[in-house]
Amino acid sequence: MSLFENEDILALDKPAGVSMATSAAAGHAESDVLARLLTACGEPAHGGLRLVHRLDVGTSGVVLLARTEAAHRSLSEAFQNRRARKTYRALVWGQPEPADGLYEDPVGRDRKDGRRMSVSGQKGAKRAATRYRTLERFPDLADLALSPETGRTHQIRLHLAAHGHPIAGDDLYGRGTRWESVRDAALRRALAQITRPLLHAERLEISEIGFDVAAPIPTDYVRVLEALRALSLT
Repeated sequence: MSLFENEDILALDKPAGVSMATSAAAGHAESDVLARLLTACGEPAHGGLRLVHRLDVGTSGVVLLARTEAAHRSLSEAFQNRRARKTYRALVWGQPEPADGLYEDPVGRDRKDGRRMSVSGQKGAKRAATRYRTLERFPDLADLALSPETGRTHQIRLHLAAHGHPIAGDDLYGRGTRWESVRDAALRRALAQITRPLLHAERLEISEIGFDVAAPIPTDYVRVLEALRALSLT
């Protein structure tokens, strides 16, 4: 679904499950990524589009594309120089203490598992910073707003897991069967249906060009949130 467009920019609401990875060896160029993304968002093919940034396959939400080379250069610089403010939502296990804060663990590639990143402090780890704010607390989980100040691979997922609050549905950094221990049947059913980390790129702001776009919370996230709220009322 298109969230915003003008002569320079196209902002889409990426569904979870759409891969934005490229592999020259496998013949998957950026044009293939764009084709998958546009198809998943119900958008017609557009010539000349270029990705400004990417989201993990399981992450939903705002993705920004440039229509011109000049726009791509300008927007990429805004991301590189941290002038683009990204806000994510995540449903996590437990309740972070304090309720609002900053995680600054350096992030590097896990030496034992190439799919994962690590905060073990190994050689080559790079600075990473993620601000978090608790929006709602529940008996088993919490709904958080997160603003990454750096853009390391899997940064938000890893920081939350490293501090004992993995994202619900994150099999890579959290225990995927944790929902089985939830006592409430309705909440347990909602969690059992989750097939990806409940991480959503909710908002993207670039103040220097007056850009501010938000993507609605997806259905799977809302389903769990509603079950948590219903449980809190009983």
